[in-house]
Amino acid sequence: QVQLVQSGGGLVQAGGSLRLSCTASGVTFSINAMAWYRQAPGKQRDLVAIITRRGTTNYADSVKGRFTISRDSSKNTVYLQMNNLKPEDTAVYYCNAEGSTSFWGQGTQVTVSS
Repeated sequence: QVQLVQSGGGLVQAGGSLRLSCTASGVTFSINAMAWYRQAPGKQRDLVAIITRRGTTNYADSVKGRFTISRDSSKNTVYLQMNNLKPEDTAVYYCNAEGSTSFWGQGTQVTVSS
């Protein structure tokens, strides 16, 4: 089992920045990749960014150049630095860990005001 605890998020004006954190505990050696997803009201949960065990990253087109996913392996923590935030980035953001199965964080609200 893997447990994911998220922190960060909140309310910010358009153009501002926020950083999300996600710390994993438990059977962390089984994790092959960690990712951030987001879900806006009435919409499906979409992939925002992913980082593999090797450090390869990939981003949704809508956040390329604005968001950066990174990790601190010594802390079993993955980060999502979000810059130049837009109102359409408003959503609940979820941390995800992929191993033998999929694990999810508790979610954190990000609200960007115009």
